[in-house]
Amino acid sequence: MATSTRTRGPRVSYRAPAPLGGRPVAAGHQTRVAVLFMAPALVILLAFVAWPMLSALRLSFTDASGFGAETWVGLANYVRIFTDHKILATLGSTALYTVMFTPVALVGALALALLLTNRSLIGRNVFRTALFVPFIVSLAVAAFAWSYLLDPQIGLLTYWLRGLGLHVGNVLQDPTWAMPTVVLVAVWKNIGFYMVIFIAGLQEIPEALYEAAKLDGAGALRRFWNVTLPQLSSTLTFVVVFAMIAALQAFDQIYVMTSGGPYRSTQTVVMEIYQEGFKKLDLGMATALSYVLLLATLILSLVQLRFFGKREKDVA
Repeated sequence: MATSTRTRGPRVSYRAPAPLGGRPVAAGHQTRVAVLFMAPALVILLAFVAWPMLSALRLSFTDASGFGAETWVGLANYVRIFTDHKILATLGSTALYTVMFTPVALVGALALALLLTNRSLIGRNVFRTALFVPFIVSLAVAAFAWSYLLDPQIGLLTYWLRGLGLHVGNVLQDPTWAMPTVVLVAVWKNIGFYMVIFIAGLQEIPEALYEAAKLDGAGALRRFWNVTLPQLSSTLTFVVVFAMIAALQAFDQIYVMTSGGPYRSTQTVVMEIYQEGFKKLDLGMATALSYVLLLATLILSLVQLRFFGKREKDVA
């Protein structure tokens, strides 16, 4: 009886290649290497961001002027911020500027983005460029130009309005019209940037969603409300937070056009910081105002992020 034997090949065992150097790398060693590579950036952040912020926080509890000795005043600067009627009016003007600028810029940019994503619109790229160009112009230069355009004597815009029978007068020196005017200029300056962001968000929405909505009988308004807005949640979050922060930090345009006047009707927090720190040399008060503005910006940004984040989860 013949027997058959099955021959097995040589047994090969696989061994993972050793790290460079022939020895395994410990997790602790990897951490030390990572920290070593991050050390230059950490040193720069500590020297030019963390340390100045801590120094400014210390100054906010003093009466520092930049000259001579400093005296510790505790919370006196912060108490003054919320008790001085002039500073309270400044906080109110800043809030008014933010409330007027943010929704107008948001709605206007979204409307323009929806219009300029229409492929049947002739010359849409030309319109996109024309609307975006003001954003890349210096805000101070744009403010100077608008100041001349609105001049009641030599302003081209006021001349055209007079031709239409509208005598607007010097709107930049009118306490009623000064704030809407500077807000209008800010919207003109920034709306193109927000429009481009919305266009990018609209282009990411799948066409299949619109086709499905059309098959369900949804009209243009329902498609916008049930498809476009939910899909733009992340873009809306960015634009709202960005526009709100820009409004809270408004300075150069207002400084050029009105210098905070007339009668402090356009005075913003950053204008007040500038005047307290560089004109009155009250660095303690200026830094206290800076930290109040920082805290308000942080709180409002977190509220917006939480609100839009919740909406995005509900849509998902």
